[in-house]
Amino acid sequence: MVDFLAKLGLDKLDRALIYGVILAAILAMLSGAVYFSHGWFAFVLRWLHVLAGVMWIGLLWYFNFVQIPSMPKIPDEQKPAVSKVIAPTALFWFRHAALATVATGLLLAAMNGYIVEALTLQAGPARLIGIGMWLGLVMAYNVWMIIWPNQKIALGMVEADADAKKKAARTAMITSRFNTMFSIPMLYFMVAAQNVSAG
Repeated sequence: MVDFLAKLGLDKLDRALIYGVILAAILAMLSGAVYFSHGWFAFVLRWLHVLAGVMWIGLLWYFNFVQIPSMPKIPDEQKPAVSKVIAPTALFWFRHAALATVATGLLLAAMNGYIVEALTLQAGPARLIGIGMWLGLVMAYNVWMIIWPNQKIALGMVEADADAKKKAARTAMITSRFNTMFSIPMLYFMVAAQNVSAG
């Protein structure tokens, strides 16, 4: 089975992603879950929003649950593998997933006609999604304006002395922990907006 899957090119990430999209399209068509209407396009946008969000929050949690706690346990001579190879790649997908999550979320809110109600926290389900949106917007701001600039310094992508690198690493880590804290209520309100009636 593994040899067959390798022959399909599943050892390459781009092939796995392409096959995943093709498989989703085939299964959607066979199940009758494709119909070209406003509702279907809104659903596809929501699906893309969820995919981007899974990558964003998954990487946020990877950094906070795996990478940061593991770094002190890694021998110094092996740390460059993380700081020069793994972290820059993970940060690329992390910040772009944040951007994609926000962009698809705002487009979805606009497409479904509740963007103003949500962002102004008006009563009803719009308030719930609005709280989730604001938490997500703060988190995305942190990713692009605090975490990423400081990680560039900490990882040596920007020229800086040892003290500046140490300070930048701490700032990025504390902000990442802040985002981890915010991710819990953000996810609650994103799900609650679909499943809980607001008073």
